[in-house]
Amino acid sequence: MGQTASSDLYKMLAESGYSDKAIQYYIEKPYMGDLPGADHTSEMIGTCGDTMKIYLQIDKDKIMDVRYQVLGCPGAVSAAMATVDLVKGNSIHYARSINDGDVFKLLGDIPVKKHHCIQLAVKTLNKALDEFQTGDVGEIGGIDELVCQSNCPDQDNCCKKTTP
Repeated sequence: MGQTASSDLYKMLAESGYSDKAIQYYIEKPYMGDLPGADHTSEMIGTCGDTMKIYLQIDKDKIMDVRYQVLGCPGAVSAAMATVDLVKGNSIHYARSINDGDVFKLLGDIPVKKHHCIQLAVKTLNKALDEFQTGDVGEIGGIDELVCQSNCPDQDNCCKKTTP
């Protein structure tokens, strides 16, 4: 991105209510992408349609590395990046104590209409930690293991887990 385009983007985000820290996370995207050798991945779709996929690398009880892939707005990207800064290098127990307010404090500010992005980043993390600790795969993560009928009279039994 050129100097003018970058400064125009920065100005637009600042005028929209994003703090310097939130803009920095959005532009730099320090923890964006997949994580080869991840111990667990999980995915969630927010109420606005933003999608977050999280990759966790865990050694015993310590979160060694985290990456997010985000299809969404600047609020979603910055919230995911801030969440990583809060939990990377810490215990699973500590990561579970992180809440929306902690992420908001680190970001400094984002537009009120984007606060749900912070909730999505935290919920995605918690879902992944739950799945990792229980060995259970969530709805989105388990889609490949399901065989679904195209026309089903009983919606509760339309999809069955396949057995290897």
